[in-house]
Amino acid sequence: MFVILWEFEVKPGSEFAFERVYGPQGDWVRLFRSDPHYRMTHLLRDTSRPGIYCTMDFWDSAVAYKKFKSAQHETYKALDQATQGLTLRERHLGSFLQSEPATPSP
Repeated sequence: MFVILWEFEVKPGSEFAFERVYGPQGDWVRLFRSDPHYRMTHLLRDTSRPGIYCTMDFWDSAVAYKKFKSAQHETYKALDQATQGLTLRERHLGSFLQSEPATPSP
């Protein structure tokens, strides 16, 4: 599993709109669902820093995600531009491969 993490600082007063766009039924998830290699997105709200959110996007692989971004470049770019007004900043925290659980030694 390939996971992409983003952190967002949401403009005060835009939290509801942000959650609607980035949440489980939001515009981003609808776009991602157009690809069979997309699995899910988790939207997390920081409990100690007001207005800070993280998203975790799960894909089958890095290759699948790159192919999706290439195929949906214009749509992705347009949605990104349309939602920029909701945030003060966004930061890519990293892209990760989920490690397999360790198997106990006999």
